[in-house]
Amino acid sequence: MRNTRREMLRNIMAIGACAGTTGSWTTNLAARMRATGTSKHLIVLWMPGGPSQLDTFDLKPGHANGGQFKDIATNVPGMRISEHLASISQMAQHLAIVRSMQTKEGDHSRGTFLVRTGQRPGVPLRYPAFPASLAKELSPGASARPDYVSILSSPFINPAAFGAGFLGASREPLTVGSSRPANGNGVPENRTDAIPENPVDLRVDNLSPSTELSGQRLVRRQQFWSMLQNSYGAATRGGAPATHDTVLRRAMQLAESELVAAFDLRKESDETRRSYGNSEFGQGCLMARRLIEHGVPVVEVALSDGPGGLAWDTHADNFASVKRLSTQLDRAWARLMVELDERGLLASTTIAWMGEFGRTPVINPQGGRDHFPDAWTCVLAGAGVQGGAIVGKTSPDGREIADRPVAVPDFLATICQAVGVAPSTENISDDRRPVKLTEGQPIAELLS
Repeated sequence: MRNTRREMLRNIMAIGACAGTTGSWTTNLAARMRATGTSKHLIVLWMPGGPSQLDTFDLKPGHANGGQFKDIATNVPGMRISEHLASISQMAQHLAIVRSMQTKEGDHSRGTFLVRTGQRPGVPLRYPAFPASLAKELSPGASARPDYVSILSSPFINPAAFGAGFLGASREPLTVGSSRPANGNGVPENRTDAIPENPVDLRVDNLSPSTELSGQRLVRRQQFWSMLQNSYGAATRGGAPATHDTVLRRAMQLAESELVAAFDLRKESDETRRSYGNSEFGQGCLMARRLIEHGVPVVEVALSDGPGGLAWDTHADNFASVKRLSTQLDRAWARLMVELDERGLLASTTIAWMGEFGRTPVINPQGGRDHFPDAWTCVLAGAGVQGGAIVGKTSPDGREIADRPVAVPDFLATICQAVGVAPSTENISDDRRPVKLTEGQPIAELLS
C-alpha cells in the first residue's frame, strides 16, 4: 500500500508539472487521499516553550554544543535520536523528522502565533489556529460531538493563536484541563517536578453542572433559556449574544451525548492508565486515543508541565528539565502510537509534534539554552507520512541550516496534505475575503 501511495504522489506531481501549477496536483492529491481513507484524524502534540532540538531529535555528539545526552540508534537505519526517547526510537518507522525548521520569530508570543496559524504575527485579522481550520474540513457535518478538543493547553501566552478566529464560536476548541486548581494563567498550582504516584485526573472545562442543581431544576433552566433565545429572535441577533447562545447550546448537546464517556479515563484499566505514565501529559495522550476512537477529528495535547505552562523554556538547568520532559513524552507518545496501531487507527491518524521554536546550540552560564528560531526540529508521524524520512540538516555545531530550510507555512501545508485536505482550501474572513489554510507548499518527501 505504501508503494502505491508513493507512486500516486509521483504521478500527480508529474501531472502538476505538466500543467505548470502546484495548486492542481495538491488539490487532486487531497481528493484522492480522502477517497482512499489515508487520514481522517489529527493529533497535535504541542510543546510550549520551544523544545531543544539538540537534546531530542537532532543531537550533536562529540561537539561542545552537544551537551550531556547521548544519541541512540532507532529501528530505522541512520536515524538517531536522544537516549531519553528510547521507546519512540523503536517506533521510528512511523516518524518523519524535519531538522531544518526556520523562522524569524524568537519571542514566545509571536513564535506561537506564527507556528499555530501560519500567519505573520501582529496583523489585525483574526486568523484561526490551524487545528481549528483542519477540524472544520475534517468534520463530517452537524453533530453534538466537538470537532476540536484541546487538552492541557495554556493559551495565555497568545490567546489568538489557540482559537477559531474568524471561523466563529462554533469552531472553538473544547478544552480539557487538570483536576488541580489553576492559577491566573490557567496552570495548576503546586506543580512539582515529581511524577504523581497515581494517574492524574483530567476534566472537561465547564461540562458538569453544579452539584447544587437537581436534574429537574436543570431541565427547567434549559427550557427557560430556550424560551428566551427564541423570543429574542435567533435569526437576527449577532455578536456576543449569538456567541453565548452557540457556546451554551454546544455544551448542553455535549453533556447529553455519548461522547461524555470518552472523557472518563476511569473506564480504562489501571494497567492501561499507568502504561501512558501518571503525568498529565500521559493521561492526556490516553484521552486523545479515546477521543479518536469516538470519531473526534482533531485532538491536541500539550506537554505544559512547567512554570507558566512553558515547560520547554529551559533557560536554566536545561538537561535535567529536558530529561524529565522527554521521559514523559517518550512513554506517552510511544504508547499512543502502539494503541492506535493495535486498533487500526494509526493508519487514519496523523500526529504532529511541534513547538514555537528551538533552543540555542550554545549552552548559557546557567546551564540552559535560550530561544533559537534559526534552525530547529518538528516531527510528523502516522497516516499520510513517509515513515523513516529525514528532511533537512543542520551544521555540526547546530548553529545554522546546512540543507533544505523549511518555513512554517510549508510544514503546515504538509500536515494538511497528510490528513487529506488541500492546503489551498479557502475560508472567508471577517472582511469578506478568501483566505487559504496556508500559503505554503507540501514537502513531498514527507508524504507517503
